Amino acid sequence: MIQLLNFTTLNLSQKELILSWRNHPSVRKWMINNNEISLEDHLNFIDQLRLSTEKCYFLLQKESDYLGVINLTNITKESAELGIYAHPDMRGVGHVLMNALIDQASTLGLSKLIANVFVNNVRALRLYQKFDFIQTKHTHKKMITLERIL
Repeated sequence: MIQLLNFTTLNLSQKELILSWRNHPSVRKWMINNNEISLEDHLNFIDQLRLSTEKCYFLLQKESDYLGVINLTNITKESAELGIYAHPDMRGVGHVLMNALIDQASTLGLSKLIANVFVNNVRALRLYQKFDFIQTKHTHKKMITLERIL
């Protein structure tokens, strides 16, 4: 059974764990902001999520294991942009994270998911293709936009 733990309800240890993943070189290199994030900035970001209706972030847990992070941003009545990253030391959990993300989007009543991906992020592109995301445009030389109708 997969549990979605809202970032706003996490304890300090869980928040620090997520920050260590987000700052891990294998995760950070695929972020638009690929700078290392301080604990203070990370905690402030999570605090601000309490006030937002346009963003939701979740830590995924299966039994005693934390698998990764999913998020929806720029949420409207119809669509949202997605974000996803696995625990840096885990492999093969992308499908679990993506299924949880799609379920969460459906729960919110969204009809479309949007992903912005670096052109050279082959693993992410393969995952999105497996989940029927279709390329809709090149946002610029480095990024591709993909969409999935729910």
